[in-house]
Amino acid sequence: MSLRPGDRLDHYRIDKHVADTSNSTIFKGVDLETGLEVALKVPKLEAESDVVFHDRFRREAEIGREFDHPNIPKVVPDQRLSRLYFAMQWVDGTSLREILQRRGKLPAAQAIEIAGAICEVLAYVHAKGIVHRDLKPENVIICADGTIKLIDFGIAAKARARRLTFGRLSQVMGTADYISPEQVKGQRGDARSDLYALGVILYEMLTGEVPFSGTNPLAVMNARLVSDPPPLPAAASSWEPLLQRLLERDPKLRYGSALDVAFALENPGQVTPRPPAASPNRRRTVLYSCLALLPASVFLLLLYLARRQ
Repeated sequence: MSLRPGDRLDHYRIDKHVADTSNSTIFKGVDLETGLEVALKVPKLEAESDVVFHDRFRREAEIGREFDHPNIPKVVPDQRLSRLYFAMQWVDGTSLREILQRRGKLPAAQAIEIAGAICEVLAYVHAKGIVHRDLKPENVIICADGTIKLIDFGIAAKARARRLTFGRLSQVMGTADYISPEQVKGQRGDARSDLYALGVILYEMLTGEVPFSGTNPLAVMNARLVSDPPPLPAAASSWEPLLQRLLERDPKLRYGSALDVAFALENPGQVTPRPPAASPNRRRTVLYSCLALLPASVFLLLLYLARRQ
C-alpha cells in the first residue's frame, strides 16, 4: 500500500511526505479526531515482511510509549491500527545536522548548552534502562524556542531485552561517524556508548568536523580503534579534557553517567586532563632499549653472585 498526501490512514490524514529512513517513511499528518498534528512512521513494504524487523518496529513503538519527557516526542497510545505503523507528537524545528551544514560550527557556549540538554534527556532514558544507540545530529531537533527534542529510537535497546538482528541493518548498529569502539567490535553497547556519541557530536559542534574520518565507513570505524582525535583549536581548548574522557576507547574510562557529563559541562575546570599517551615510536624505543640492556643486566647479576661465593 503506497501512501501519498491526501490519503487517510485509519483516523489520520496524511498531509506531506517528510523523510525516508532505510526501512521506514515519515509523514506529517493530522489526527482527524483531535485535530492535533502528528508524525506517522510507516514501515516500507519490503521491510515490513521481515519478521525480525516487525518485532524491532513494535519494540520502538513500545519504548516510545514508555517515555514521558518534554524533550522526547510522545508516541500516541493507539491500538486501532489497520497496519504496522505508529503516530507521535509532531515537532516543529530544525535538525542539528541542518544547522551544522549551514553554519559549519557553533559558538562554544551554544554547543555546551545543546550538549547539556542532550545529557538531561539521556539521563532520563538511561534511568529507564534504555540505550539510544544511534545518537547523531540528525536525531537532535532544535525548536524555535531553543529547546531540543531527541528523536528516532529505531535501534534503541532495553538493557535486559533479547537482542534482535535485522537483515537489512549492518551487524554493527549505529552510524559510522558516531558509533562507539565497543559497538565497532560487535558488542551491544550500553549507556556509555551514547556518551561516546555525545562526545563526537560535541567535537563536531566545536570544530565543524567529526573527530575521525576515512575513505569509507569501515575506515572511519577502524580509525577510532587505533587513533586519538585531533586536538581542539585553541579557542575551544578548555573543553579538551572533557572530550578526551568522552571519547575514550575503553568505556570503563569514560564518564559513568549522563549526569556526570552534565556536571563536567558546567564545571570544566574540575575535569582532570588525561596523561599524554606514549606514541608508538616512543613505546617501541623503550622496548628495544630494555631488550638491549637485558644481556648486560644478566651479566652483572651473574658477576655479583660469583663474587659473593
